Amino acid sequence: MKLLNHATSYLAGILLVVISVWAALFYVNMLDEIYDSMDDGLENQKILVMQKAARDSTILQQTEFEEGYYKFREVPLSVARQQKDLYQDTLMYMQNEKDFEPVRLLTTVFRHQGKFYELRLITSMVEEDDLIEDLFYSLLWLYVGLIASILLLNNLLLKRIWRPFYQLLQRLRQFRLEDPQPIAVEETNIDEFRLLNQTVEKLLQSNISTYNSQKAFIENASHELQTPLAISLNKLELLAESNNLQEAQLEQIGTVMQSLERLTRLNKSLLLLSKIENRQFAAEEPVNFQTLLEHIISDFSDQAHFRNLTVTLEGEEAPQVTMNPDLAMMLALNLFKNALVHNVNGGSIKVLLTATSFTIENLGKDTPLHPEKLFNRFYKEDTSGASTGLGLAIAKAICDLYGFQISYDYQQKHILRVQFRPSV
Repeated sequence: MKLLNHATSYLAGILLVVISVWAALFYVNMLDEIYDSMDDGLENQKILVMQKAARDSTILQQTEFEEGYYKFREVPLSVARQQKDLYQDTLMYMQNEKDFEPVRLLTTVFRHQGKFYELRLITSMVEEDDLIEDLFYSLLWLYVGLIASILLLNNLLLKRIWRPFYQLLQRLRQFRLEDPQPIAVEETNIDEFRLLNQTVEKLLQSNISTYNSQKAFIENASHELQTPLAISLNKLELLAESNNLQEAQLEQIGTVMQSLERLTRLNKSLLLLSKIENRQFAAEEPVNFQTLLEHIISDFSDQAHFRNLTVTLEGEEAPQVTMNPDLAMMLALNLFKNALVHNVNGGSIKVLLTATSFTIENLGKDTPLHPEKLFNRFYKEDTSGASTGLGLAIAKAICDLYGFQISYDYQQKHILRVQFRPSV
């Protein structure tokens, strides 16, 4: 949800509560005002009727409302003393409506020529259900009108005010550390947007500087570390070829050489992982994973044959993915090597391809691995020195880089699946 619509939704909720409370208070006050007005009218009618009775006593014989809006009834002194002006709501049958309708009734007592008479006057009043219905629809249209006005304001005025923010956001989406381009910002007289532009510019410059420094460090580290390691290995190989060494000394030299070779692989893997996370593989092109996996299976056919492994490749459709070809090779290679190294002699490897994914199944340990730890750096189920513990971490980093989903499952086989895009 966009920011403007998010704010509008809160405002709409607040307006609904405010208008509802306001409507209840307005309804109570309006009813009170209506009753006051009707009671004042009845009070005035009472005075007029009493004056009319003083001039013409024949009207005192009107004992029903059929002949007018008032009627009289003679009462004894005891009743007259207890009677006070009484205003109340009641119902009366109306001929025009053919139904009982609400009326306001005033009951009072007055004295005329030594006798006491009860006077009742009525006046029609607004039906409360009609009043509530009219008020409800009026407030409903008011609420709809306010929301429509706010939406119109958001889409015209506020969107124009927030235009520098959205333009900056769009340029940030297009920004790439591996190819930094200056971000042109729109001039604005709003202090907050000017401060935002300045802060973003400083942050980007800092990130670019850090990225370039890290990139230079990775390149230097790759050169500086690989060279002494290669030299050390060469010298040890020359030393091992000497004829004056004892068997125990040769074993120690072999152990050192294995450690140096593992250190070399570890160094290459860590540098590769850093390059992936720093997005230093910018070039992209369509990659056919079926062709790629066929080459990998062919390259490792000797090792698979040596361990009596059965390797099969099945595919409904060859997945075509746009990505860096070197990273595609590393992704497929690391997953296949993982299935090869951690397999059992005489086992099997099955590669299954679909239009949106590829899956590698292999035999191995009879117990499932830990999915939450499997893709962590340096996580290993065994203590074999041949593995650096970074193969699956590199595969996970490549998937994260391109938004792929990599998952592990165990169903009598170990299953690693890469989903290139969500299945429909």
